[in-house]
Amino acid sequence: MTQPTAYQGRPVTPAPGSAATELRVARLRSHARRLVWSALVLIGVAGVVGYFWQNLPAPFEDWMLFAAAGLIVLLLVVVPYIRWLSHTYTITTRRVIERSGLFGRRRSELSHARGYAISERRGPLQRLWGAGTLTLTGADRTLRLANVPSVRLVHETLADQVEVSQILAHRDSHSIPIMPGDPPPLP
Repeated sequence: MTQPTAYQGRPVTPAPGSAATELRVARLRSHARRLVWSALVLIGVAGVVGYFWQNLPAPFEDWMLFAAAGLIVLLLVVVPYIRWLSHTYTITTRRVIERSGLFGRRRSELSHARGYAISERRGPLQRLWGAGTLTLTGADRTLRLANVPSVRLVHETLADQVEVSQILAHRDSHSIPIMPGDPPPLP
């Protein structure tokens, strides 16, 4: 059961007193521009291996070249990619969740209903790529969303979610209790 709205296109709000379901609004990672160096290293290693394969000086063998290339690719390409892949930000209709770590998971969250201040910082390179860093300062903790792509859109979405959550929390705290049965007679 939902509340009817007078405006077309507005989201349907849950009835007073009923539990609102938590929906995922967005799931994002930091901007992938930090992987540019890894991609350049991968291209460079492939070029060097292609050039020196079966063309090495006398004391060296091809397996040494492949072992060195594999180690460089593992340390400078695979590890940064896995670190980038394992750090996510999730925005739901109730909270913002930051998850990181591959083996030992770390999780931090901030509720929209409690409210928080949103500050945005964008450096010159972040402006060029459309990214930025959002700092959410709540009553008890601070959550930092680093290098978020489309930072203006994420900032606007977070502000909207805080507003809607606080409106729903205020409405539910002041709602009129619904009594079962027939309504009382009018005077």
